[in-house]
Amino acid sequence: MNYDPRVKNRMKRIEGQVKGLMKMMEEEKDCRDVITQMSAVRSALDRAAAVIVSANLERCIREEQESDQSSEELIQEAVNLLVKSR
Repeated sequence: MNYDPRVKNRMKRIEGQVKGLMKMMEEEKDCRDVITQMSAVRSALDRAAAVIVSANLERCIREEQESDQSSEELIQEAVNLLVKSR
């Protein structure tokens, strides 16, 4: 799959968040602040996964016209990917 540059940029921002999180831990910041940042990283990853699955589903539905796979199967596969990402 060809990943959109915007998705790659999202991942770079997430990488920066994780580095910031590590710095917070090294500086022995309050656990509430660390957990808040961890939650933000998790949320960002969830959003990135949703963008990727959405783009993949859109591409697959367009290609479905050329194959035997039904839209229902494609949608179910996308839902399964989202559930798996959690």
